[in-house]
Amino acid sequence: MKKTLSIALFTTVSLFAGAHSSAHWAYGGTEGPEFWGELSEKYAMCKQGKNQSPINLTSLTEADMKPLDLKYRGLSQDFINNGHTVQVNFGEGSTLSIDDKSFDLKQFHFHTPSENHIDGNSYPMEAHLVHASKEGELAVIAVMFKEGKSNPYFQKLISELPKKAKDKNDLKNAKLNAYDMLPKDKDYYRFNGSLTTPPCSEGVRWIVLKTPVELSKDELTAFSAVMGENNRPIQPVNARKILK
Repeated sequence: MKKTLSIALFTTVSLFAGAHSSAHWAYGGTEGPEFWGELSEKYAMCKQGKNQSPINLTSLTEADMKPLDLKYRGLSQDFINNGHTVQVNFGEGSTLSIDDKSFDLKQFHFHTPSENHIDGNSYPMEAHLVHASKEGELAVIAVMFKEGKSNPYFQKLISELPKKAKDKNDLKNAKLNAYDMLPKDKDYYRFNGSLTTPPCSEGVRWIVLKTPVELSKDELTAFSAVMGENNRPIQPVNARKILK
């Protein structure tokens, strides 16, 4: 399992940093999600996996959910467009502690519309904050966005939005802390899942915040205009429990 997760970490961090994976994939056509598992042996889990993400969070199980233990101090480094999404990379110093383990925040990226659904509801956009432990295990915090008032945090992002594949903009001067993007109410759902992009490796701890963050229509449009539809379809829950 540790070897598999280490590979997943390398793929996630490398892929979202702009490196090319072993086989090209896309969100549509013959390289779209329904074909990912056939594009490469390394992507077999996309077809064979039983704990895949994203999912529709429904039929929830009551659980003793501890408050999120977040210590976000690392600041934004750069903003890249890798052809699949736009992603903000962060410097060292931001951690999520869960299951008596510490996970370092590596980056967050976006999907339009949302990949996960909550009780059947989709949102215009979803952010994934990707964390990794020293052992190579992954934990992702998902944040939903809905249309509402303008968001100063995203105004700063939009001013540096990398609009074309391979574009990279410096965000050091913006000094953005990922914590400031999160909603005040940090109650969450939790489930075990996978990466939502090839190689779809499993064993990922998923934390989905219950409260969406508001963005203006223009702010949401700015992101969707650059990324298009980059959401993997909902996957079967199978025997998994979704905790609330």
